[in-house]
Amino acid sequence: MPSNGASQPKLFEPELVKVLLPLPLGRAYSYGVPEGLGLQPGDFVRVPLGGRDVTGVVWDGDPDSVPPEKLKSVIAKLPVPPLTEVARQFIDWVARYNIASAGAVLKMTMSVPAALDAPKPITAYAAIQDPPDYKSTKSRERVLEVLRDGPPRIAAELARDAAVGTSVIKILAKAGAIATVELPPPPKFAPPDPDAPGPLLSEDQAVIATALRDHVTAGEYVVDLLEGVPGAGKTEVYLEAVAEALRLGHQALVLLPEIALSAQWLDRFKARFGLLPALWHSDLTGSVRRDTWRAVASGEARVIIGARSALFLPYRDLGVIVVDEEHDASFKQEEGVIYNARDMSVVRANLGKIPVILVSATPSLESATNAERGRYHYHVLPDRHAGAAMPDIDIVDLRVDKPARGTWLSPSLISALTETFEAGEQAMLFLNRRGYAPLTLCRTCGHRLHCPQCSTWLVEHRLLGRLQCHHCGYGMSLPKHCPSCEKEDTLAACGPGVERLAEEIDTLFPDIRYVVAASDTIWSPGQAASLVRDIEDRAVDLIIGTQIVAKGYHFPYLTLVGVVDADLGLSGGDLRATERTFQLLYQVAGRAGRADRPGRVLLQTFMAEHPVMQALASGDRKTFLAAESQDREEAGMPPFGRLVGVIVSGLDENEVAAAARALGRTAPRDGDIRVLGPAPAPLNLLRGRHRQRLLLKAPRDVNVQAHVRNWIRATQLPRKVRVQLDVDPYSFL
Repeated sequence: MPSNGASQPKLFEPELVKVLLPLPLGRAYSYGVPEGLGLQPGDFVRVPLGGRDVTGVVWDGDPDSVPPEKLKSVIAKLPVPPLTEVARQFIDWVARYNIASAGAVLKMTMSVPAALDAPKPITAYAAIQDPPDYKSTKSRERVLEVLRDGPPRIAAELARDAAVGTSVIKILAKAGAIATVELPPPPKFAPPDPDAPGPLLSEDQAVIATALRDHVTAGEYVVDLLEGVPGAGKTEVYLEAVAEALRLGHQALVLLPEIALSAQWLDRFKARFGLLPALWHSDLTGSVRRDTWRAVASGEARVIIGARSALFLPYRDLGVIVVDEEHDASFKQEEGVIYNARDMSVVRANLGKIPVILVSATPSLESATNAERGRYHYHVLPDRHAGAAMPDIDIVDLRVDKPARGTWLSPSLISALTETFEAGEQAMLFLNRRGYAPLTLCRTCGHRLHCPQCSTWLVEHRLLGRLQCHHCGYGMSLPKHCPSCEKEDTLAACGPGVERLAEEIDTLFPDIRYVVAASDTIWSPGQAASLVRDIEDRAVDLIIGTQIVAKGYHFPYLTLVGVVDADLGLSGGDLRATERTFQLLYQVAGRAGRADRPGRVLLQTFMAEHPVMQALASGDRKTFLAAESQDREEAGMPPFGRLVGVIVSGLDENEVAAAARALGRTAPRDGDIRVLGPAPAPLNLLRGRHRQRLLLKAPRDVNVQAHVRNWIRATQLPRKVRVQLDVDPYSFL
C-alpha cells in the first residue's frame, strides 16, 4: 500500500542480549531484556530454556535477531559481581584453543551454583528511641543497657555481654522494645599482611625476588621461569611477588599439583603473612566452596591456593599467577574440557596483562625451550638454602646386587637402611605403585584377574581385603577359586606395591615405626597434616610412599631415599616417559639431606646404563635435556611440533571401530600434516566404553585447531559415539 506521507507507528523492539549458558551447546542465545533491568556483559542472569530455568552470563557481541513470537526474556539478574571482561575473554580463548564449547568452559567457572544466590543475612538486634511499654526486669534492662549507644548485636553476642539467655532477647524483640535488623554476613577471609617480616633471603634469592616484584609492580605480561634445586627456597622467593601484589591491592593465585598434601606449604605461607590463604580443591565442603567463590568474585579473598580448577574462579582483580611444580602432569585435565592449567595460566596472564611465574626444580622441556629462546625470563637457584648439600646418588644394579627370592630390597639398600636407623635418622622407600601387588594370576592355568569394565589388571589392596581397578573404581573380594580353572588357593600376587614393601620391612626391621603414604591412605588435608607432624616429631622412622611424597616436603632428619623400582616409568609409548622419570626421581631424591645431615639416594634399576640413571647419578641434567631436546626436535614432537589426540569411544565396539575408520578416511591430507591411526587405544576398554585413537601430527606453525574442526565437521559419526579432542596430549592411553 503506497505511503500517504503520514508517519507510520514504529513497532516496539525490546532490547536483546546474548546469554552464554554453562552447557555444551556451542553458542550463546539471544534473550529479551525486561524494561528497567539494565544488563551489562558479565552479569549473571536466570533465563528460560525449554521447560526449565537456567543460569547463565550476559556475553559479549551482537545478539541474533529473533522473531517476536519466539523471543524469551531474561527472568532475573542475580546478586553476584559480574564476570570481568578478562574472564570472559579467557573462557572464549580456552574454548577455541582446546576445541571445546564456550559453555562447557563457562561451567568450570560456574562450578558452585549455590554461590550465585545472595548469602543469607544475619539477624541482629538494636536499640530504639521510644520503645513501647513493656514489663521491665533486671535481665531485660541489662540487654537494653548493652544495646544503648552501641551497634546492632547478634543474639549470641548480646546474650553473653548482658549475661542473659537468648529467650530474654526474643521476648524484648516480640514486645517491640528492641528492633530486629538484618546485617550482611561478616567477611570470611581476612587480608594477609604483605609487610609482615619474612625469612632472611640469600643474595641469590633476593636478586630474583626483586625481579619478580618489579614485574608485578609494572603490571605487564611477563613469564618468569624460576628453577632451583630441591631445598633452594623457591617458595620464599615467589611469595615476595605475592606480597607485592597484595601491597598493590591485587589478588594472587598459586597453583599446586597436590593441593590436598600442602600442609608444609601452608605453614610457610602463614609464617610469612600471618594467616592462611583461601583454599580451592575438591575436598572442600559445599559451604566453604560457596563462600570462597563469592569471596574471589568480590575481591575479598586476596590469595588463593588451589588445584588446576582454581584458574577458572571469577577473579575480581588478579595481579599475579604462580604455577608451582610447573612440570607436573597433574596440571593436565583429562576429562570434560581437556586443558593444561600451566599453559592456560600463561594465556590468562597474557589476557590480563599480569606476570606469571612458573616454578620447578626440573622444568618441563616446553618451558626450558621457551626460556632458551628468550620467550621467558629465566632465573635459577643452583644451591640449597643455608648451606645444605645435595645428596649423593648411587645406582644399584639389580642384575648384580640381587634381592633375595620373593623380596624387593637389594642387600645394598637393606644395609643402608640399617645404618640409617642405627644413626637415629629417617628414611624413605619410594615405589610409585599403590596397593599390595599390581597383578594377581593363577599358578595353575595362568589366568589374570582383570577389570570387567577396563582393559587393566586388578590391583590387590591387602589392607582393604579387596582387588580394585585404579581407572574406574571397580572392586571385588579376592576369590578362593580361580575364575577360569576353578582350582582353589592357586591365585598369587605378582610384583610389589607399597603395601608389599611394608610387609618386607616388617620382616627385616620389626622394631621400626613406618607409615605407608599413598593416595588411597592419605586423601585429605587433615591426614596429610597429621602425617607431616608425625614425621617432623620423629614419630616415624620410615616412609613408604608413592609420588605424593616425592616433592615439596622438608624433613630435616630424612637422610636416605631408596627408589625400589627406578625403571617403572620408562616403559610404554609416552613421548615424555624419560623426561617424566627423570623429573620424578630427581624430585624424590631431593627429599634426602635437606638440613645439616648429609643425604644419600639409592636407585634400584635393571637398566643402569639408561641415560636417565646416568644423568641422575652424575648430576649432568643439562646433557640429558640437550639429548632429549634433540630427539624431540628431529622427530617433530612437542615442543617443536604440534599433536592433537582424537579419542573415539562408545558402548558398542563395532560402532566405535566404524566411526574411527570414518575419521581415518576423512583425515586431513595436507602435506605438512600426518594422521596416525586409527588403532585400538592401549586402554581399549575404559569404564565400560570401547576406545580407539587417532593422532594428528603437524609442524609448530600449523593451526591444528582449524584443521581438526573441519575434519570433525566433514565426518558423519553415529550419535552414540563420543569423540574427545586432546590438544597437546600428555596421556596416550
